Amino acid sequence: MKAKLALVLALALTPAAFAEEMKGMDMKHSMPMDNMKMEQTDTAAQSAKATGTVRNIKLDKGTVTIAHGPVPELEWPAMTMGFKATPEQLEELSEGDEIEFEFTSQGMNSTITSIKQL
Repeated sequence: MKAKLALVLALALTPAAFAEEMKGMDMKHSMPMDNMKMEQTDTAAQSAKATGTVRNIKLDKGTVTIAHGPVPELEWPAMTMGFKATPEQLEELSEGDEIEFEFTSQGMNSTITSIKQL
C-alpha cells in the first residue's frame, strides 16, 4: 500500500518538478521544415512578394487564405496559408482569384500590404 501511495505522489509531483526546472530556460529555437525558415525570434518584419490563388476569405476575422508559390526572399516553399488583410483588401477578392500580392512577415504573422488580381 505504501509503495502505491509513493508512486501516485511521485507521478502527481513530476509535472511541477519539470516546470520548476524549465524556469528561465531560453525556449527560442529553429525548427526547419522542408528548408523553410521557422525561427521564432524578435526580428523586424520582412517584406516579400508572391503570386497565388485565393482559397478562402473570412471578412469577420480579417484574413484570407492563399495558395501561393515559393517566396525566395523568405526561403519559403509553395504552400497554402492565411494572411491578415484590411476589410478594403478583402472586399475586392473572390475565392478562386489569381493574385499578386506583397506582404510583411514577422515570425508566424503575415500581413498583406498590397494585392491585385492578375
